[in-house]
Amino acid sequence: MSIRYRMVKKNQVSNLTRQDWIEQGLKTLAETGVETVRVEPLAKVMGVTKGSFYWHFKNREDFLEAILQEWVNWQTNSIIEQVEALGGDATTKLLYLFELAIQDDGRAENAIRAWATSNSKITTVLAQVDQRRLNYTKDLFLQVGFAPFEAMVRARMVYYALVGEFTIGTRSDQTERLAEIRLQHAILTQRR
Repeated sequence: MSIRYRMVKKNQVSNLTRQDWIEQGLKTLAETGVETVRVEPLAKVMGVTKGSFYWHFKNREDFLEAILQEWVNWQTNSIIEQVEALGGDATTKLLYLFELAIQDDGRAENAIRAWATSNSKITTVLAQVDQRRLNYTKDLFLQVGFAPFEAMVRARMVYYALVGEFTIGTRSDQTERLAEIRLQHAILTQRR
């Protein structure tokens, strides 16, 4: 999924919400890294004063925490909820999970991973996210009928491939990406 963000026009300043700040912060994080997520430049981009920021957040750390939580909710919790809401068997859920995962351009993911290299708190949250995603994927492979070891290997293969694609850079041809992820799904869910 690409970054969700809606531009706030100057005549909408009075309606600026905490969520607007978080979305702009996440967009900035994805585009230029955590170092550039600063109150004054963001206020300027959003066409408001710094006072608007302090109405919603105690300080920059509080803001960064909210951005991190938004990313966790958006890129992990929400995806799992969407897959579960779909219903169906585990093979169907795995395909939907894979398809949802490739809709993302990986910029926010990469920015969070870069941020984690210099912040132990972010490293801890990222490790929890990685484990939750792997466990969920492994559980689906278990439901397909794979033994625990095979299920984890398959979960790691698809997860590491996706994170690796983000690191290298995703292809812009979404049709090609979709065909590839469907082939990966067919290979990884095939039982002997």
